[in-house]
Amino acid sequence: MGPVTAHSGRDGDPGVDPDVTGPVGNGPPPAARPPANRPAGKLSDERCSVRAAERGDSPTATAAPAVRWVLIEQPGPWGRDALTQSRIDPLVAGRLAQRARAEGVRLLLIRRPDARAGASGRRWAYVDGREGRRGAWWSVRGSDAEIADAPWDGSVGERSDELTYLVCSHGGHDACCALRGRPVARGLLAAGADVWECSHLGGDRFAANVVVLPLGIYYGRVPGDGTEVLAAHEKEQVALPWLRGRAGLPPAVQAAQHHARGELGLLGVDDLPARRTTRLSPAGDPVEQWEVVLADGDGEVLVRLECHPTAEAYRLTCSAAHDAHARVWEVLSTEVSSGGRTVTSTQRRRL
Repeated sequence: MGPVTAHSGRDGDPGVDPDVTGPVGNGPPPAARPPANRPAGKLSDERCSVRAAERGDSPTATAAPAVRWVLIEQPGPWGRDALTQSRIDPLVAGRLAQRARAEGVRLLLIRRPDARAGASGRRWAYVDGREGRRGAWWSVRGSDAEIADAPWDGSVGERSDELTYLVCSHGGHDACCALRGRPVARGLLAAGADVWECSHLGGDRFAANVVVLPLGIYYGRVPGDGTEVLAAHEKEQVALPWLRGRAGLPPAVQAAQHHARGELGLLGVDDLPARRTTRLSPAGDPVEQWEVVLADGDGEVLVRLECHPTAEAYRLTCSAAHDAHARVWEVLSTEVSSGGRTVTSTQRRRL
């Protein structure tokens, strides 16, 4: 498997992209390299998604922490801060942002990929990705204030269990998201998916980024028209080559699941739930070691992992003011126990 760079998952703000270990200076970006796979003639060599692909950055274990979302239909335009730099009532925008932070909810603006508004252009939804509570509840607002005042618990709106695909196309935040995301959104729309363009999902350098709700399954560097992701979910499976992880799971669990899925061929969306997670290294140590135990039917899979900063620092988004170190996950060993039999592999590998 190729290298994986991943966030540390220590930032609890559901609206923040915890994708770096921090600034280390503001030197020039790395020297230009030959063109990477990208929309022809649209992305320059300096764009973050191009450089990340050339470096081999992997999106594995970078899904966001929030497992509840509020989606607000706002056809646009969106500024860099989509909520406060859009047509949302500015007085309400502050209330929404404050409430979302307090309740651990991720706020996203959405719009249809074909520039067609919904029934009124004023739909909104509360989405819950937690086991036993999964679902989306859709409403039409008379005013933006209704969203800020409504309960965010599934008691308001019409419930839907249909999968919804959100594709980040937030060009005001990062051009890579718009240039790579919009073709994926249009492709999913043509294939019949319930798909919306959305504001910043995090992980700009992994564009095109997609999250499948209410499952909370994140994808990065989704190719083409996105229909390979759609085809996997139609079979209730994940599309492993582009999987970033699942919302709300610690990065160590996301990394362990990704590795075990590849080793065992278990692609069901709910396969390999975590039984326990133990940090083996001292708190604060920049090199983290983890032990994750995953359930596999009557057996279990024990994965020991290491996470450390990249040796070099890079501009990890197009608008980054400083270079920063990403995180790299490596598998140290794997034990698969089933039917009283245990098979151990100690081959060290980068995910």
